[in-house]
Amino acid sequence: MGFLINNKIYNSRLIIGSGKYKDFKQTQEALKASDAEMITVAIKRTNIGQNTNQKSLLDYINPNNYKILPNTAGCFSAEDAVRVSMLARELLNDNLIKLEVLADKNTLLPNEKETLIAAKELVGLGFSVMVYTTDNVLLANELETIGCAAIMPLASPIGTGQGIINKANIKKIIKNAKIPIIIDAGIGTASDATIAMEMGCDAVLLNSAIAMSKNPILMAKAMKHAVIAGRYAYEAKRMKLSSIAIPSSNKKNALS
Repeated sequence: MGFLINNKIYNSRLIIGSGKYKDFKQTQEALKASDAEMITVAIKRTNIGQNTNQKSLLDYINPNNYKILPNTAGCFSAEDAVRVSMLARELLNDNLIKLEVLADKNTLLPNEKETLIAAKELVGLGFSVMVYTTDNVLLANELETIGCAAIMPLASPIGTGQGIINKANIKKIIKNAKIPIIIDAGIGTASDATIAMEMGCDAVLLNSAIAMSKNPILMAKAMKHAVIAGRYAYEAKRMKLSSIAIPSSNKKNALS
């Protein structure tokens, strides 16, 4: 079974981004190869109808077939993020938003204070907020308490491909949460996505790992299977670790 966001079940637990591809056609091909059902779009950077004299991503990706998840990437204040969210709702006639409020242009780390302010205001305005945040356990809990629909802690800084740096905090966030936890940012390759899912994350959102690889379409396929494998492993529950070797043969049937 998939995961539930904003009263809809998504069978794929992989969400991909739409940036950094060479063109909209490649974005379309990567999305198809990934089998993802949701793609996130930066309203400040990608045209989905706000610029009528330019090509639109929606000419290549049909909103009837895929969930277009608008995000507020490029916003550095709660006020700006709320404004962009309102524009997104007007364009897509939907209340689902991926909230991003960044601290600075160099690290692209979340601004915790402004993120919390924006999340409170957006929830109050009727938005269903999927919020990009740090691995701060207390902040994650507060964001859930105010009514966010999903918490999206970074694995490591955006675009670094370092994988999950602070597993202990991510595990605590997962353990404490009653809403979906989605790893967002820092995934570099398929094994990173698998590890996130094995830890119990509900989904993984990634962009650079696919778009910046040498073969984005092939990497999109790899990420599809990585997320599936990781979820299966989480549900199956791994074997217990042992400090000594244990024979794989059944002792009762072993030859004397």
